[in-house]
Amino acid sequence: MVEPVSLRQNETALAEACGWIAANADDAVAGLGRMIAVDTSFPPGLGYDDFAGLMEALVAPLGFEAERVTVPESLWKVPNGPGAGPRTNLIASRAGGRPVCGLYFHVDTVPAAAGWKTDPLRMERDGDRLIGLGAADMKGCVAAILLALRAARTCGVELAYDPMLLFCTDEEGGLYPGIRYLAEQGRLPEHILNFNGSAEARVWAGCFGLFNLLVRIHGQAVHAGEGNRKGSGVNAIDGTLPLLNALTELKAQIATRVSALPPPPGKPPLAAQLNLAAIQGGTAGGQVPALVELTLNRRYAPEERFEEALAEIEAVISRSTATVPDLSIETTLVGHLMPTADPAGPHWPRWQAAMGQGFGYAPEDFRKWGAASCSDFGWVQRATGRQEVLLGGLGRPDRNVHSPGEYTTVPDIVSLARAVLSYLAADFRPDINPDLSPKS
Repeated sequence: MVEPVSLRQNETALAEACGWIAANADDAVAGLGRMIAVDTSFPPGLGYDDFAGLMEALVAPLGFEAERVTVPESLWKVPNGPGAGPRTNLIASRAGGRPVCGLYFHVDTVPAAAGWKTDPLRMERDGDRLIGLGAADMKGCVAAILLALRAARTCGVELAYDPMLLFCTDEEGGLYPGIRYLAEQGRLPEHILNFNGSAEARVWAGCFGLFNLLVRIHGQAVHAGEGNRKGSGVNAIDGTLPLLNALTELKAQIATRVSALPPPPGKPPLAAQLNLAAIQGGTAGGQVPALVELTLNRRYAPEERFEEALAEIEAVISRSTATVPDLSIETTLVGHLMPTADPAGPHWPRWQAAMGQGFGYAPEDFRKWGAASCSDFGWVQRATGRQEVLLGGLGRPDRNVHSPGEYTTVPDIVSLARAVLSYLAADFRPDINPDLSPKS
């Protein structure tokens, strides 16, 4: 068992560590720059091995033992799918005889969209702004938590939990996210903090699910000069137009389906979505295009059923292309995140208090809301039967998450580090720690 430390000693150490965090924030900034420089964009997800190597180097001085866990290719790889390369997850743990608290991060980012004014893989600092791909979602969170753990080690803060760091793959719409595989293999602790969320005064109410459907429309290539002659070639782009029109109509219908999940404060009700996420086809002006590929993204509310949502789209595809002769259509599911049900549980009051401690929020500042953005923790709930998921992070409405110029700030990294340090500390709000043994 852990030797008891007096309350005053603990309070002094925690206060000292919070000051240390602010004084050493530049170390976290430097670490974040190294993380952003590793391209972990999904698709395709080729940088996971390199990122695991970087994390192994960063956590070893903190006494963690790291283990790589690779998702079998048979679970995630599909014909013509977007993923490529090994799905390398990393579990970093250290034994101390305390209850284990998992600290979850997804290591993948979305690909850099057009419009970046800086190199997205080279972090730029503009005052307190730290700009780069994944700065807020969610490599900045990794930097913050490592800063908190260094502060605890340096200042001798007694912890209530043994932290387990979970660096996971393919959250950004993958077919078989790493956290799902770890859950199904029984590798997760019961108690997990998920940093794929917000720096706001928020109590999470759960979120939508999503799936990505790859649609491939096959025509027949011929010389463009022959393309207008009857029986000569099949223009796949022309054949796609009825489908695009039908999907536009379906998109409007789906947007009327409103969820009972509470929306963010001041925002309209959360509604289901259908988005045309990607389209490509054709090769050159001198050739009738033989292939068009569409990626459809469907965000479905917890009240909807995945199977019905998928069948609805496939029916529209079949009907809208049936009148175009000689086209061949194939559909492949290439990504799926289940909805996350209400993640309430016994640790939420203390996590809320820790967020207040780190960011300066008062208890009355907190509001409960859900999101049409998605999480891979629906799979965790299904695999483990455990409901509770704590959520925090660095997201804010103005941080350009998934957009050019994504950024976080040094003050938010410091605040998140202080929040996590407080939550892990043995003396922080022991009155609402459900894992403390009752006093005799």
